[in-house]
Amino acid sequence: MGERFCSAGEWSRIEAGLVSAVATAISTAILAPSSMARPTLRVLTLTPFYPNVANPAEGCFIAEVLPFTQRMGISNEVIAVRPFHRGQVLTETSIIACEWKRFLCVPGNLGLPVAGDFLARRLLESVTKSYHAGHFDLIHAHGALPCGYAAAILREKLGIPFVVSVHGLDVFSERQAGKLLGSWCRRVSERVYGSARSIVCISEKVRDTLADASVKTTVIHNGVDALMFSPGEEQKSPLVILSVGNLIATKGHASLLRSLAQVLPDAPDCELQIIGDGPERSELEDLQARCPNVTWMRYCTDSLDLARYYRAADLFVHPGTQETFGLVALESQACGTPVVGIRGSYMDRIILHDQESWAEEDTPQSLARTIEAACSRNLPRLGARASRLAEERLSWPRVFERLFCIYREVCVSYR
Repeated sequence: MGERFCSAGEWSRIEAGLVSAVATAISTAILAPSSMARPTLRVLTLTPFYPNVANPAEGCFIAEVLPFTQRMGISNEVIAVRPFHRGQVLTETSIIACEWKRFLCVPGNLGLPVAGDFLARRLLESVTKSYHAGHFDLIHAHGALPCGYAAAILREKLGIPFVVSVHGLDVFSERQAGKLLGSWCRRVSERVYGSARSIVCISEKVRDTLADASVKTTVIHNGVDALMFSPGEEQKSPLVILSVGNLIATKGHASLLRSLAQVLPDAPDCELQIIGDGPERSELEDLQARCPNVTWMRYCTDSLDLARYYRAADLFVHPGTQETFGLVALESQACGTPVVGIRGSYMDRIILHDQESWAEEDTPQSLARTIEAACSRNLPRLGARASRLAEERLSWPRVFERLFCIYREVCVSYR
């Protein structure tokens, strides 16, 4: 953990990036209308996931943006929540500290429709005191159930406006709850979305699932820390292919291993590195027997270390087709490593270089042809373009500019 991961050249670039980021934040504040007279916005983030000792990467897409919000005049409080029956949570040290609160609820999917009610009861006293003390102006809840539902109840009781972010395609929790409870979860979720002042969707695909809910939605993509995930000078092997993700069927790792078995005869020095773990691991280990040049890492919770793996790879392969965003693909591009995958998924919209080599079909044979074609191209040039555009379009300061507008609009319209 104490190893210095960056070379002197990298530290120079990071320092330059920090200066640029601070300058951007200052100039944005100066140029904003009435910025000097505007009171600091105060936001309470209510989330079921946040970095913790057991899983430092959990909710990183929430934690990473908060330091950038502070630079733009946002005061943050974070409450992370977990059902009591899931055990105690040990807080991970982070720039923006959070308070973990456990709450009683019915275990499992049976309790999902009413979990927000239990959570609101748990939070009511402390939130009331903080709100009346002027600690925050609005609540940003992540997910309709349970946090959005709790925020809706707190709005009814205390008059606190709230914004809700939607991160996945099961926007009404119908699939999670199952057939019997799905309609109940949908009714509760619709109540949440109708009560929220704004709904933030991480992609157009997520927004489309809410199209029939008659609610106000805004698409704000997840961002990337362009200071941490940036090109470097890592030493590369003859050919390194990287894939990062949970080992579940929808991620497509089985197809990736089958495709690699077809690539290896023509590229015996090719090495595949997989970072991730999950229920598909035993099946994938059987497939690995056909691919001797595969290395595994179950977890990589340190972002600096993960960035090193991205930089050390020649090509990142994302074989899944059901992503709502594809954060790992964005991080890889920010590090200067181009990405290939299957055409037709949402990730098409966040790929910042051309997709000439991408697979037309979701088959191992098509993916194998894709990998072979991509490796014959000028990968460093593709990666350099993607890295530049990732910083320009999807770095956290750029993303937060759009979120800040929502916060300001909510506070102004609610007065």
